[in-house]
Amino acid sequence: MAIPPGARDSATTHPRPATGTVPLVLSGARVVLPTGTLDEGHVVVDGTRIAGTAPENARRVDLTGHWIVPGFVDIHNHGGGGASFTSGTPEDVLRGIHTHRLHGTTTLVASTVTGDMDFLTHRAGLLAELAEQGDIAGIHFEGPFISPCRKGAHSEELLRDPNPADVRKLVDAARGHAAMVTLATELPGGIDSVRLLAEHGVIAAIGHTDASYEQTLEAIDAGATVATHLFNAMPPLGHREPGPIVALLEDERVTVELINDGTHLHPASLELAFRHAGADRVAFITDAMDAAGFGDGRYMLGPLEVEVADGVARLVEGGSIAGSTLTLDRAFKRAVTIDRLPVGDAVAALSANPAKLLGRYDRVGSLEPGKDADLVVLDAGFDLKGVMRRGEWVIEPQLG
Repeated sequence: MAIPPGARDSATTHPRPATGTVPLVLSGARVVLPTGTLDEGHVVVDGTRIAGTAPENARRVDLTGHWIVPGFVDIHNHGGGGASFTSGTPEDVLRGIHTHRLHGTTTLVASTVTGDMDFLTHRAGLLAELAEQGDIAGIHFEGPFISPCRKGAHSEELLRDPNPADVRKLVDAARGHAAMVTLATELPGGIDSVRLLAEHGVIAAIGHTDASYEQTLEAIDAGATVATHLFNAMPPLGHREPGPIVALLEDERVTVELINDGTHLHPASLELAFRHAGADRVAFITDAMDAAGFGDGRYMLGPLEVEVADGVARLVEGGSIAGSTLTLDRAFKRAVTIDRLPVGDAVAALSANPAKLLGRYDRVGSLEPGKDADLVVLDAGFDLKGVMRRGEWVIEPQLG
């Protein structure tokens, strides 16, 4: 498919078999495993999976001086490469998916934005087909069940209370591929909707909310397990009214999303989240919109016009931040070079934790035998040099 002029990512970078019928050994790199980092480790790829041992006929690739980390897992992503997951054609969505694969995201949940119910149910059907093909790992509905007080880049006229019947309609339209629904759980029907989602195995995420501390605790007790982009689109922490942030950080049942692009969060806020939630309860997300991997300019986010300047997306009308242009390779590099997180903690936030949330940790999220051969190769400065998905190179490292 054609990429519009101005795209920075190559549309001609197609996956190539890494091994064919011959197993592949990626050796000499620093390999990040759940148990720690091997300084001169290796990863064996046999077909689409990681293998435990290397056969004698295996081909070897020396990656000395590099890092090998698990493929990134993004649970909150609205598009990229000039394409929207909310409004684009199936070909557009595939282009957006491929753009993020070029940046190391080998597992992706497609997020929608607020729209009317008929549109969203139709959209769910289209995205469900891509999930059935294995192109995406599910669908995330962000809106319309959010607070007008904290709507961010969502159309206020299309917002509605989280009536359980409406929530059920979206879940049913996704044909078993609804991964997550973001709710302002303090609104009428919010707690019942959380219970409904939990009963159907769908993540209930608290976000775009004006809830109090006590209301947030009630939603967690009802089954909510994720904080949608913690700190953003919710009341700030107060000394007499702690609000949702404290409730979400202190409860061990909750995983907190963070947008680590240097725009959405001050580094001290990110440090606060890691200190109080711990590395096993943080998931880095992109919250990316069309401009990710594409460039500055004018875009549409649902029905709202967005201006992207110097990589920052804001609504043309009102100036609210409108998603991001982040890719997860940039989030990783920032985490370890600017935020000074241990590499293992960054890997947990980018791979293991979101994979566990999705119930896919048996297949993705770590470099262990039997799992999909999804991995990212980084150089010593943490710049991306290679991406493999299910044993095929999306970007093959250029060495020597």
